[in-house]
Amino acid sequence: MTDKLFHTQYLSLADALYKVAFYILETQQDAEDAVQELYLKLWKNKDVLDGIKNPKAYAMTILRNLCLDRIRQSSRIAEEEPAEQNEGSTDPYRQMDEKERLEKVLAAVKSLPERQREILILRTIQDLSFEEITERTGMNYLTIRVLLSRARQTIRKKT
Repeated sequence: MTDKLFHTQYLSLADALYKVAFYILETQQDAEDAVQELYLKLWKNKDVLDGIKNPKAYAMTILRNLCLDRIRQSSRIAEEEPAEQNEGSTDPYRQMDEKERLEKVLAAVKSLPERQREILILRTIQDLSFEEITERTGMNYLTIRVLLSRARQTIRKKT
């Protein structure tokens, strides 16, 4: 893969990737670190990337896995640290609460009706405009707004 093609196919996804990382990790620094780690991993394996048919889906999948690894690693580190050392860092109970909250949000998204889940993913994760969603789904603009609003309300109630 050439540098220009890498820039076009992967670096142009930076904003969408950051939003996903921030959604999962909930801190700016962790999200930025996860995206940077993703780009390092992609760059090291850029020779393999020519065979990827959907670069955005590929990058999102790797990013999600990196974020989940970070959550697991931080909870493991918190469990291993003695209580005295843990006072200045993030509270392990808070980390568990955050992990449980993430699991609740993911479960709530999975439990949404198919159309609501599709619209939520297109708008939030893929960062498509309402016009692009209308073109892709063939749904009316107002229908999309209503489905998105209901999806968000359902997630708020369940979390």
